[in-house]
Amino acid sequence: MAFTLASHILLVPFGVALPAITLLMHYRGLRKGDAVALLLARRWSAVMAVQFAIGIVTGTVLSFEFGLLWPGMMGRWGDVFGLGFGIEAWAFFLEAILIAIYLYGWHRLKPWTHFWLGLPLPLAALMGAFGIVAANAWMNTPRGFTLDASGKPVNVNVRQAVFTPMFGPEYWHFVVGVVLTAGYVVAGVYAVGLLRGRRDRYHRLGFTLPFTVAAILTPVQFVLGDSIARSVFHKQPVKFAATELVWKTDTHVPEYLFGRLHTDGSVSGGIKIPQLDSILAGFRPSTEVTGLTSVPASDRPTVIQATIAHWAFDIMVTVGSLLVLLALWYGWCRLRRRELPRSPWFLRCAALAGAACLLTVECGWITTEVGRQPWIVYQNMRVSEAVTGTRAASLWTMFGIVVVVYVLAFGSFLTVLVKMSHRWRLADEGAPAGAAAGDLEGATPYGPRPLSTTASGDGGDE
Repeated sequence: MAFTLASHILLVPFGVALPAITLLMHYRGLRKGDAVALLLARRWSAVMAVQFAIGIVTGTVLSFEFGLLWPGMMGRWGDVFGLGFGIEAWAFFLEAILIAIYLYGWHRLKPWTHFWLGLPLPLAALMGAFGIVAANAWMNTPRGFTLDASGKPVNVNVRQAVFTPMFGPEYWHFVVGVVLTAGYVVAGVYAVGLLRGRRDRYHRLGFTLPFTVAAILTPVQFVLGDSIARSVFHKQPVKFAATELVWKTDTHVPEYLFGRLHTDGSVSGGIKIPQLDSILAGFRPSTEVTGLTSVPASDRPTVIQATIAHWAFDIMVTVGSLLVLLALWYGWCRLRRRELPRSPWFLRCAALAGAACLLTVECGWITTEVGRQPWIVYQNMRVSEAVTGTRAASLWTMFGIVVVVYVLAFGSFLTVLVKMSHRWRLADEGAPAGAAAGDLEGATPYGPRPLSTTASGDGGDE
């Protein structure tokens, strides 16, 4: 489950946010009559479709694993929090239909009609994120039910089960995080091109729009990250203690940047900042922070799990802080000179920003899942009660098959992207003088068609 989730989540930012970024570029192209912007939007829509196809494979495997690996959880709690998965499934089908319409519409529909038909795409993507985050937020702060004498959930309240205390902080932190991640990744592709001397408007616009979106959202995400950490402090104090390596309940608690927790409660390595943890949690040094020893050892993460959650959280904060500095650098140059920063170091940092964001997405889910151990449903069901009883040999066989499937899927994804990029470059280099590069691509956004095929009446650019 950890492998499949960690792999699938790399595609999530593009599934959720790339439609919005593509439509933003599409709108710019229509509003300003900008052929370059329309060409970028058209090509990004092709990437969006390929990513969605790969996401079908990785997401389907993940959905099967809920039943195969967690029968205890799904059998007991599925009726309570399963609505989130139902919402995600409906959003998935709706998104598939809308992507098909959007791809078909290039050069076949009136320009503004095509744009308006694509506009619901980001909403469908957000609806899918709504369902998944609602399910995860419920697992962290379960609500909307009562337990009968045998311990089975009854009297399910759907509204309370969906809108749990952690849903709001998790949802907005997740949505903003995936949008800025997609923005930095897309911009990073064009940053590499700019570093290689491709200073044409195509690369500058391909970099500027997604990077501007990401730069605007970066400080917003930093504030949201602080808000969700404070929500965990109030709603899941033991998880907060694990992510901050707090051993005993106390005030004036120091903050550790990285470091390793030991079984005696000591922390080795890292940087210790006196009182900072209490200040961050409650805005004053006298704030009392709950420690791991406030609950029995069987009800809290182990020292290894706490260290893993702590490192994941600190990596998130570190990368987020560096991205804020990068966004400020970009904003200063844009406001002062109305142009991109001239230093090649800026472009190098921008090229790395996307990979750093993907790392923080992974770290966010590690913090969420590992920090609440040993609970699969916080304070209601342990992992040991939820997991399948299948023999270890069968699990290893299943794991091997899943690894092979995912390697093939991601290998295919990268191969298709490389081939599309190559064909697009051929189209750009082969465009006649005075013609838009997109004219060689016919009625498809997947690359240039032979000119004879286009001329033979396949629809072309009519």
